[in-house]
Amino acid sequence: RLDALADDPGKSPVWMQPVQIMQEQVQRMFPLVEDLLQLSRLESGQSVAKDRVVSVAGLIGLARRDAQSLPGVGGQIDVHLDRDVNLLGEETELQSVVSNLVANAVRYTPAEGRITISWSVDQDGGHLAVVDTGIGMSEADIPRVTERFYRADGGRARQSGGTGLGLSIVKYALRRHDADLEIRSRLGHGSSFVCHFPQDRLAP
Repeated sequence: RLDALADDPGKSPVWMQPVQIMQEQVQRMFPLVEDLLQLSRLESGQSVAKDRVVSVAGLIGLARRDAQSLPGVGGQIDVHLDRDVNLLGEETELQSVVSNLVANAVRYTPAEGRITISWSVDQDGGHLAVVDTGIGMSEADIPRVTERFYRADGGRARQSGGTGLGLSIVKYALRRHDADLEIRSRLGHGSSFVCHFPQDRLAP
């Protein structure tokens, strides 16, 4: 209805600015609603079946391309894959994990910084890491950053966008893949987010 009102040639000029403001507010709400719906699905679900092979290189490649198109990105994004081993699970959910972690790193890393995405496999399972040289966070923030809408740095987060739900989505998507999230960070020294997948989630 807002679009119809905006396109109405007979509307009063008095309504032009209010309609434009309402349209902008609706556009800003779309990502939030989408993230809330996705989070609701993840929270209510059980473990994902292990019947689909998901390319880890494909997940990382898409997340890297998307991150390079984000506003303000200027730092270097490196990728290291040390094994040609893939994951078993739901591709859409795993893509959300990687994309949210990489986008988060971009938002909190200055233009001269560096982001590294890596995938390694050992006797314990598979380990997908996103490490940045950004602003980091305090030790007190680390246990809370996966809570809904929690901001380790509210002012910076508001300026850089995001819905405040990305890390919550990561946590629950990993849980559905029997995986854990390890977070390490220091103020002024960057952050490290590592997803640990068990052996039975790996596919050659």
